[in-house]
Amino acid sequence: MPGLLHHLAKLDIPGGGQVVAEGNYAYVGHMKPPHGTSIVDVSDPRRPEIVGQISLPEHTHSHKVRVHGDVMLVNNELYRATTGDRPSGFEGGIKVYDIKDRSKPRQIGHYRSLGSHRFDSDGCYAYISSEEEGYVGDIVVILDLADPARPEAIAKWWMPGQWGAGGETPTWQGRRHRCHHPLRRGNRLYTSYWHGGFVILGIDDIRHPEYISGLDWSPPYPCPTHTVLPIPHELMGRRMAVVTDEEVADRLTPSPNAFLWMVDITDEKHPVPVATWRVPHDEPFNRNCWFGAHQPQETVNGNMILVTWFAGGLRAVDISNPYRPEEAEHFMPTPGAGQTIVQSNDVFVDKARGLVYLIDRLNGLDILEYRC
Repeated sequence: MPGLLHHLAKLDIPGGGQVVAEGNYAYVGHMKPPHGTSIVDVSDPRRPEIVGQISLPEHTHSHKVRVHGDVMLVNNELYRATTGDRPSGFEGGIKVYDIKDRSKPRQIGHYRSLGSHRFDSDGCYAYISSEEEGYVGDIVVILDLADPARPEAIAKWWMPGQWGAGGETPTWQGRRHRCHHPLRRGNRLYTSYWHGGFVILGIDDIRHPEYISGLDWSPPYPCPTHTVLPIPHELMGRRMAVVTDEEVADRLTPSPNAFLWMVDITDEKHPVPVATWRVPHDEPFNRNCWFGAHQPQETVNGNMILVTWFAGGLRAVDISNPYRPEEAEHFMPTPGAGQTIVQSNDVFVDKARGLVYLIDRLNGLDILEYRC
Protein backbone atom coordinates (compact mmCIF):
# COMPACT_ATOMS: atom_id res chain seq x y z
CA MET A 1 0.00 0.00 0.00
CA PRO A 2 1.53 3.38 -0.98
CA GLY A 3 2.28 5.87 1.76
CA LEU A 4 0.78 9.31 2.22
CA LEU A 5 3.89 11.20 1.13
CA HIS A 6 5.88 10.61 -2.05
CA HIS A 7 8.94 12.74 -2.76
CA LEU A 8 8.97 14.50 -6.15
CA ALA A 9 11.77 17.07 -6.11
CA LYS A 10 14.28 19.03 -4.07
CA LEU A 11 15.29 22.56 -5.01
CA ASP A 12 18.58 24.05 -3.86
CA ILE A 13 17.37 27.33 -2.36
CA PRO A 14 18.48 29.44 0.62
CA GLY A 15 16.81 28.50 3.90
CA GLY A 16 13.30 29.77 4.46
CA GLY A 17 10.88 30.72 7.22
CA GLN A 18 7.69 30.19 5.23
CA VAL A 19 6.46 28.69 1.99
CA VAL A 20 3.03 29.22 0.42
CA ALA A 21 1.71 28.22 -2.99
CA GLU A 22 -1.03 29.45 -5.29
CA GLY A 23 -1.63 27.90 -8.69
CA ASN A 24 1.61 27.19 -10.52
CA TYR A 25 3.85 29.21 -8.22
CA ALA A 26 5.34 28.76 -4.77
CA TYR A 27 6.66 31.66 -2.69
CA VAL A 28 9.46 31.36 -0.14
CA GLY A 29 10.37 33.91 2.52
CA HIS A 30 14.04 33.43 3.43
CA MET A 31 15.78 33.37 6.80
CA LYS A 32 18.91 35.42 6.05
CA PRO A 33 19.68 38.54 4.02
CA PRO A 34 20.48 39.33 1.29
CA HIS A 35 17.80 36.76 0.39
CA GLY A 36 14.29 38.18 0.80
CA THR A 37 11.59 36.36 -1.16
CA SER A 38 11.82 33.85 -4.00
CA ILE A 39 9.10 33.02 -6.52
CA VAL A 40 9.28 29.45 -7.82
CA ASP A 41 7.57 28.09 -10.92
CA VAL A 42 6.10 24.72 -9.88
CA SER A 43 3.93 24.10 -12.95
CA ASP A 44 5.97 20.89 -13.20
CA PRO A 45 6.46 19.99 -9.52
CA ARG A 46 9.26 17.60 -10.47
CA ARG A 47 11.24 20.46 -11.99
CA PRO A 48 10.80 23.59 -9.85
CA GLU A 49 12.54 26.70 -11.12
CA ILE A 50 13.22 30.04 -9.42
CA VAL A 51 11.82 32.79 -11.66
CA GLY A 52 11.84 35.87 -9.44
CA GLN A 53 13.61 37.13 -6.32
CA ILE A 54 13.68 40.09 -3.95
CA SER A 55 16.98 41.01 -2.31
CA LEU A 56 17.49 42.79 1.00
CA PRO A 57 20.08 44.89 2.81
CA GLU A 58 22.11 42.95 5.37
CA HIS A 59 20.16 44.35 8.35
CA THR A 60 16.68 43.25 7.17
CA HIS A 61 14.84 39.99 7.81
CA SER A 62 11.93 39.06 5.50
CA HIS A 63 10.99 35.43 6.12
CA LYS A 64 7.19 35.40 5.78
CA VAL A 65 4.98 35.77 2.71
CA ARG A 66 1.29 35.69 1.68
CA VAL A 67 -0.15 35.87 -1.83
CA HIS A 68 -3.60 36.70 -3.20
CA GLY A 69 -3.77 36.74 -6.97
CA ASP A 70 -1.29 39.31 -8.23
CA VAL A 71 -0.63 40.85 -4.80
CA MET A 72 2.12 39.61 -2.50
CA LEU A 73 2.75 40.68 1.10
CA VAL A 74 6.04 40.16 2.94
CA ASN A 75 7.27 41.10 6.39
CA ASN A 76 10.29 43.26 7.15
CA GLU A 77 11.93 43.24 10.58
CA LEU A 78 15.40 43.85 11.96
CA TYR A 79 17.69 40.90 11.28
CA ARG A 80 18.52 39.46 14.68
CA ALA A 81 22.25 39.30 13.95
CA THR A 82 22.27 43.10 13.67
CA THR A 83 23.63 44.80 16.78
CA GLY A 84 23.14 48.29 18.16
CA ASP A 85 20.52 50.80 17.03
CA ARG A 86 18.39 50.31 13.95
CA PRO A 87 20.57 51.12 10.95
CA SER A 88 19.86 54.13 8.81
CA GLY A 89 17.62 53.12 5.95
CA PHE A 90 15.99 50.19 7.77
CA GLU A 91 12.34 49.85 6.66
CA GLY A 92 10.23 47.72 8.98
CA GLY A 93 6.63 46.59 8.63
CA ILE A 94 4.70 44.94 5.79
CA LYS A 95 5.57 45.56 2.15
CA VAL A 96 3.13 44.97 -0.69
CA TYR A 97 4.21 43.88 -4.18
CA ASP A 98 2.55 43.70 -7.57
CA ILE A 99 3.50 40.30 -9.01
CA LYS A 100 1.61 40.27 -12.31
CA ASP A 101 5.05 39.62 -13.76
CA ARG A 102 6.36 36.89 -11.46
CA SER A 103 9.90 37.50 -12.67
CA LYS A 104 9.84 41.17 -11.61
CA PRO A 105 8.05 41.81 -8.27
CA ARG A 106 7.30 45.52 -7.98
CA GLN A 107 6.75 47.20 -4.62
CA ILE A 108 3.53 49.21 -4.52
CA GLY A 109 2.79 49.68 -0.82
CA HIS A 110 4.30 49.72 2.66
CA TYR A 111 2.83 49.67 6.17
CA ARG A 112 5.62 51.14 8.25
CA SER A 113 6.43 49.99 11.78
CA LEU A 114 9.51 49.09 13.80
CA GLY A 115 9.21 45.62 12.31
CA SER A 116 6.73 42.85 11.61
CA HIS A 117 7.12 39.13 12.26
CA ARG A 118 4.57 36.47 11.23
CA PHE A 119 1.17 37.39 9.80
CA ASP A 120 -2.02 36.09 8.21
CA SER A 121 -3.99 37.63 5.35
CA ASP A 122 -7.25 36.94 3.53
CA GLY A 123 -6.74 39.50 0.77
CA CYS A 124 -9.06 42.05 2.38
CA TYR A 125 -7.16 42.41 5.64
CA ALA A 126 -3.78 41.43 7.05
CA TYR A 127 -3.44 40.32 10.67
CA ILE A 128 0.11 41.00 11.72
CA SER A 129 2.47 40.80 14.67
CA SER A 130 4.00 44.24 14.68
CA GLU A 131 6.53 46.10 16.79
CA GLU A 132 5.04 49.54 17.34
CA GLU A 133 6.38 52.70 18.95
CA GLY A 134 5.55 52.83 22.66
CA TYR A 135 4.98 49.08 23.15
CA VAL A 136 7.17 46.35 24.62
CA GLY A 137 7.26 43.48 22.14
CA ASP A 138 5.07 42.86 19.11
CA ILE A 139 1.31 43.46 19.33
CA VAL A 140 -1.64 42.55 17.10
CA VAL A 141 -2.30 45.02 14.28
CA ILE A 142 -5.04 44.65 11.64
CA LEU A 143 -4.41 46.23 8.24
CA ASP A 144 -7.11 47.19 5.74
CA LEU A 145 -5.93 46.17 2.25
CA ALA A 146 -8.80 47.71 0.28
CA ASP A 147 -6.13 49.74 -1.49
CA PRO A 148 -3.03 47.51 -1.53
CA ALA A 149 -0.87 50.52 -2.32
CA ARG A 150 -1.97 52.14 0.96
CA PRO A 151 -2.36 49.50 3.69
CA GLU A 152 -4.02 51.15 6.68
CA ALA A 153 -3.87 50.10 10.33
CA ILE A 154 -7.47 50.02 11.58
CA ALA A 155 -7.09 48.14 14.87
CA LYS A 156 -4.60 47.19 17.56
CA TRP A 157 -4.71 44.76 20.47
CA TRP A 158 -2.04 44.11 23.05
CA MET A 159 -1.62 42.17 26.26
CA PRO A 160 -2.05 44.48 29.27
CA GLY A 161 1.45 45.48 30.34
CA GLN A 162 2.85 46.00 26.83
CA TRP A 163 1.88 49.65 26.38
CA GLY A 164 4.81 51.25 28.16
CA ALA A 165 4.09 54.69 26.71
CA GLY A 166 0.64 54.47 28.25
CA GLY A 167 1.99 53.78 31.70
CA GLU A 168 1.55 50.00 31.68
CA THR A 169 4.12 47.80 33.41
CA PRO A 170 4.77 44.21 32.27
CA THR A 171 4.73 41.42 34.86
CA TRP A 172 7.10 39.34 32.73
CA GLN A 173 10.73 39.56 31.68
CA GLY A 174 11.63 41.70 28.65
CA ARG A 175 9.78 40.81 25.44
CA ARG A 176 8.75 37.31 26.43
CA HIS A 177 5.04 38.11 26.18
CA ARG A 178 4.59 39.25 22.60
CA CYS A 179 2.35 38.56 19.65
CA HIS A 180 3.79 35.89 17.40
CA HIS A 181 1.11 34.79 14.97
CA PRO A 182 -2.50 35.97 14.55
CA LEU A 183 -4.51 33.43 12.52
CA ARG A 184 -7.99 34.42 11.35
CA ARG A 185 -10.75 31.83 11.22
CA GLY A 186 -14.26 33.24 10.83
CA ASN A 187 -14.84 36.06 13.30
CA ARG A 188 -11.95 35.03 15.55
CA LEU A 189 -8.21 35.65 15.70
CA TYR A 190 -6.41 32.68 17.22
CA THR A 191 -3.24 34.38 18.35
CA SER A 192 -0.08 32.84 19.76
CA TYR A 193 1.65 35.07 22.28
CA TRP A 194 5.06 33.42 22.77
CA HIS A 195 5.73 32.89 26.50
CA GLY A 196 2.33 34.51 27.09
CA GLY A 197 0.58 31.41 25.70
CA PHE A 198 -2.27 32.17 23.33
CA VAL A 199 -5.38 34.33 23.21
CA ILE A 200 -8.66 34.09 21.31
CA LEU A 201 -9.86 37.48 20.04
CA GLY A 202 -13.33 38.27 18.72
CA ILE A 203 -13.42 40.46 15.62
CA ASP A 204 -17.14 40.80 14.94
CA ASP A 205 -16.24 44.48 14.98
CA ILE A 206 -12.94 44.29 13.16
CA ARG A 207 -11.89 47.73 14.35
CA HIS A 208 -12.25 46.72 18.00
CA PRO A 209 -10.82 43.26 18.75
CA GLU A 210 -12.25 41.80 21.95
CA TYR A 211 -10.51 39.43 24.34
CA ILE A 212 -12.46 36.19 24.75
CA SER A 213 -10.01 33.92 26.53
CA GLY A 214 -6.41 32.85 26.86
CA LEU A 215 -4.27 29.99 28.07
CA ASP A 216 -0.61 29.93 29.07
CA TRP A 217 1.45 26.89 30.07
CA SER A 218 4.91 28.44 29.87
CA PRO A 219 5.93 28.15 32.69
CA PRO A 220 6.00 25.38 33.74
CA TYR A 221 6.65 24.15 30.19
CA PRO A 222 9.83 25.65 28.74
CA CYS A 223 8.99 26.54 25.12
CA PRO A 224 6.88 29.42 23.75
CA THR A 225 3.59 29.04 21.89
CA HIS A 226 4.07 29.29 18.13
CA THR A 227 0.74 28.58 16.38
CA VAL A 228 -2.91 28.06 17.36
CA LEU A 229 -4.80 26.19 14.63
CA PRO A 230 -8.55 25.64 15.15
CA ILE A 231 -9.90 22.55 13.40
CA PRO A 232 -12.83 23.60 11.14
CA HIS A 233 -14.93 20.50 11.93
CA GLU A 234 -15.81 18.70 15.13
CA LEU A 235 -13.76 15.80 16.43
CA MET A 236 -15.75 13.31 18.47
CA GLY A 237 -18.42 15.97 18.95
CA ARG A 238 -16.01 18.62 20.23
CA ARG A 239 -14.38 21.74 18.76
CA MET A 240 -10.63 21.40 18.92
CA ALA A 241 -7.45 23.33 18.21
CA VAL A 242 -3.98 22.06 17.43
CA VAL A 243 -1.36 24.15 19.22
CA THR A 244 2.36 23.91 18.61
CA ASP A 245 5.07 25.28 20.83
CA GLU A 246 8.37 26.20 19.18
CA GLU A 247 11.79 24.74 19.88
CA VAL A 248 13.98 27.75 20.77
CA ALA A 249 17.15 28.67 22.63
CA ASP A 250 15.11 31.12 24.79
CA ARG A 251 13.62 28.26 26.80
CA LEU A 252 12.66 28.42 30.45
CA THR A 253 14.14 25.02 31.39
CA PRO A 254 16.46 22.58 29.59
CA SER A 255 13.72 20.06 28.81
CA PRO A 256 11.41 18.85 27.41
CA ASN A 257 11.57 19.81 23.75
CA ALA A 258 8.64 21.63 22.18
CA PHE A 259 5.67 19.46 21.24
CA LEU A 260 2.06 19.52 20.01
CA TRP A 261 -1.04 20.04 22.14
CA MET A 262 -4.72 19.28 21.54
CA VAL A 263 -6.93 21.91 23.17
CA ASP A 264 -10.71 21.65 23.56
CA ILE A 265 -12.26 25.00 22.57
CA THR A 266 -15.91 23.89 22.61
CA ASP A 267 -16.39 26.45 25.38
CA GLU A 268 -14.13 29.07 23.89
CA LYS A 269 -14.14 31.10 27.09
CA HIS A 270 -12.50 28.17 28.86
CA PRO A 271 -10.00 26.36 26.58
CA VAL A 272 -8.80 23.06 28.06
CA PRO A 273 -5.72 21.00 27.04
CA VAL A 274 -6.82 17.39 26.55
CA ALA A 275 -3.81 15.66 24.94
CA THR A 276 -0.24 16.11 23.74
CA TRP A 277 1.88 14.47 21.05
CA ARG A 278 5.60 14.30 20.53
CA VAL A 279 7.97 12.29 18.36
CA PRO A 280 8.57 8.97 20.15
CA HIS A 281 12.37 9.22 19.89
CA ASP A 282 12.59 12.75 21.31
CA GLU A 283 16.19 13.87 21.72
CA PRO A 284 17.97 16.07 24.29
CA PHE A 285 17.95 19.79 23.52
CA ASN A 286 20.82 20.77 21.24
CA ARG A 287 21.43 24.44 20.49
CA ASN A 288 23.16 23.51 17.24
CA CYS A 289 20.40 21.21 15.95
CA TRP A 290 16.90 21.90 17.22
CA PHE A 291 14.68 18.86 17.31
CA GLY A 292 11.22 19.80 18.62
CA ALA A 293 7.96 21.05 17.13
CA HIS A 294 7.47 24.18 15.05
CA GLN A 295 4.62 24.74 12.57
CA PRO A 296 1.53 22.81 11.43
CA GLN A 297 -0.10 23.15 8.04
CA GLU A 298 -2.61 26.01 8.18
CA THR A 299 -5.09 24.73 5.57
CA VAL A 300 -7.00 21.85 7.17
CA ASN A 301 -9.08 19.49 5.03
CA GLY A 302 -9.42 16.43 7.22
CA ASN A 303 -8.09 14.69 10.30
CA MET A 304 -4.48 14.41 9.18
CA ILE A 305 -2.23 17.30 10.23
CA LEU A 306 1.26 17.77 8.80
CA VAL A 307 3.68 19.35 11.27
CA THR A 308 7.30 20.43 10.84
CA TRP A 309 9.55 19.09 13.58
CA PHE A 310 12.93 20.72 12.85
CA ALA A 311 15.50 17.87 12.95
CA GLY A 312 12.58 15.43 13.08
CA GLY A 313 11.50 16.40 9.55
CA LEU A 314 7.81 16.36 8.62
CA ARG A 315 5.31 14.43 10.72
CA ALA A 316 1.80 13.36 9.66
CA VAL A 317 -0.35 13.21 12.80
CA ASP A 318 -3.84 11.64 12.80
CA ILE A 319 -6.10 13.61 15.16
CA SER A 320 -9.30 11.62 14.51
CA ASN A 321 -9.24 10.78 18.20
CA PRO A 322 -8.23 14.15 19.69
CA TYR A 323 -7.52 12.50 23.03
CA ARG A 324 -4.95 10.18 21.48
CA PRO A 325 -3.19 11.68 18.44
CA GLU A 326 -1.14 9.12 16.52
CA GLU A 327 1.55 9.40 13.89
CA ALA A 328 0.49 7.98 10.55
CA GLU A 329 3.73 8.60 8.66
CA HIS A 330 6.74 10.87 8.51
CA PHE A 331 9.09 12.19 5.85
CA MET A 332 12.73 12.80 6.63
CA PRO A 333 14.36 15.04 4.00
CA THR A 334 18.02 14.93 3.17
CA PRO A 335 20.07 17.92 4.35
CA GLY A 336 20.15 20.81 1.89
CA ALA A 337 23.18 21.80 -0.13
CA GLY A 338 26.15 22.53 2.10
CA GLN A 339 24.36 21.34 5.26
CA THR A 340 24.83 18.32 7.51
CA ILE A 341 21.53 18.52 9.41
CA VAL A 342 17.83 19.00 8.66
CA GLN A 343 15.79 21.86 10.16
CA SER A 344 12.31 21.53 8.64
CA ASN A 345 10.69 24.90 9.26
CA ASP A 346 7.38 25.34 7.43
CA VAL A 347 4.89 23.29 5.42
CA PHE A 348 2.17 24.22 2.95
CA VAL A 349 -0.47 21.82 1.62
CA ASP A 350 -1.96 22.47 -1.82
CA LYS A 351 -4.98 20.17 -1.62
CA ALA A 352 -6.17 21.03 -5.14
CA ARG A 353 -2.95 19.75 -6.72
CA GLY A 354 -2.22 17.10 -4.11
CA LEU A 355 1.16 18.66 -3.29
CA VAL A 356 3.11 19.45 -0.14
CA TYR A 357 5.84 22.09 0.04
CA LEU A 358 8.41 21.71 2.82
CA ILE A 359 11.02 24.41 3.45
CA ASP A 360 14.17 23.93 5.52
CA ARG A 361 15.42 26.92 7.51
CA LEU A 362 19.03 26.20 6.45
CA ASN A 363 18.66 25.18 2.79
CA GLY A 364 16.31 23.35 0.47
CA LEU A 365 12.69 23.18 -0.70
CA ASP A 366 11.17 19.70 -0.94
CA ILE A 367 8.04 19.03 -2.99
CA LEU A 368 5.99 15.93 -2.22
CA GLU A 369 2.91 14.27 -3.62
CA TYR A 370 0.25 13.98 -0.91
CA ARG A 371 -1.98 10.91 -1.19
CA CYS A 372 -4.52 11.76 1.47
